[in-house]
Amino acid sequence: MNVPVFGLIDGNSFYCSCQRAFDASIRHSPVVVLSNNDGCAIARTAEAKQLGIKMGEPWHLARRRPALRAVQWYSSNYPLYADMSRRMFQVLEYRVPRVEPYSIDEMFLDLTALPYDLATFCADLRRDVLEISKIPTCIGWGPTKTIAKVANRIAKADPALQGLCDLNDTALRHDWYRRTDIEDVWGIGHKGAERLRRAGIHTIADFVEMDTRAVRNLLTVVGARVQAELQGQSCLPLADLAAPRQGLACTRTFGRPIDNWSDLREAVASYATTVAAKLRRDRLHAGSISVFIRTNPRTSTEAGWYANQQSISIEPTNDTMALIAASLRLLRKIWKPGYRYFKAGVILDALAPAARQGALFSTRDPQRAESVMAAMDALNARFGRGTVRPLATGTRQDWRPRQAFLSPAYTTRFEDIMQVHAW
Repeated sequence: MNVPVFGLIDGNSFYCSCQRAFDASIRHSPVVVLSNNDGCAIARTAEAKQLGIKMGEPWHLARRRPALRAVQWYSSNYPLYADMSRRMFQVLEYRVPRVEPYSIDEMFLDLTALPYDLATFCADLRRDVLEISKIPTCIGWGPTKTIAKVANRIAKADPALQGLCDLNDTALRHDWYRRTDIEDVWGIGHKGAERLRRAGIHTIADFVEMDTRAVRNLLTVVGARVQAELQGQSCLPLADLAAPRQGLACTRTFGRPIDNWSDLREAVASYATTVAAKLRRDRLHAGSISVFIRTNPRTSTEAGWYANQQSISIEPTNDTMALIAASLRLLRKIWKPGYRYFKAGVILDALAPAARQGALFSTRDPQRAESVMAAMDALNARFGRGTVRPLATGTRQDWRPRQAFLSPAYTTRFEDIMQVHAW
């Protein structure tokens, strides 16, 4: 029986790398990607980190520092990042027996019993991902998922390893364990690490050597499983199928405060449109919908602070029009004039696989709705998200989050596709 070998590949400064993939002029420049509304730094290249830019640092403060004039700032462009993640996955899926996406930029790999030298194979895999999807990566591998995670972190932290770290060898693994902080372990977290430090546990080596009962007392059965994984006992196999979604949400902070019903109605309708498209993409129906609105608690006004949320059960659906109608009914119940609204959201629950058979007493024509939604999805897939959308979502949408530094979508909008000119 083959001993399992798990790999973890991770895109380096993934959001920033997506921006660099289409602009050779910033390949060696400090690059920072900002959160929604251009609020704070959520991704930084190594060059930006060297300038002292911290994760979560507010942009309105960082931009005033003279030392940061050379930084290339970008608004977050999530459609681009999602598509680049898909391309990276396709490269891996073609070359590795099994791939399990863990996040937008991290994927677990099944490297068990490959007829290659693993170091050579992983070096070639990094090269292929870079050449085809234009994303630089690091790969770590070992006998469990948790060890692969540790190996990946080491590969990113130590330039001498050239993006690769093999923790299959027990002696080498324990040598790294002695030099690696316990907080760097997947599944421990900041609070867990604090509890361990109070107990005198500072490195992975300390943790691995702890009595299992003591680990359970401090970190419950989850901590005991992490310890077993670090000891080389695989407790987390690769998933053949992604875990079913429990819920979907679209929540946004507005680009400016909204003080009128018309704009708030458009925003909520737009969010319902977004989650409906996600439902159809995943072939799901939603049986419950919630809508919330809130003002900014940091901004005092004569009216004070206000927040509210309403939920209802609905006939299971992924029809955009039905979800817009339900969300606006809820919004009408919680809307109060006289406030400057800061944020809103639409949340879907009670998700289940889309049923072919409609409800017995359905008030909608399911076949007609399905045809309309299929046509809208096809047009948006071909010409870019938002090309066709319900009129209820508005035309100007000047309440949308600020994106002063938004790059072209490049791969998801027809008009943003790069053009090559030859002379």
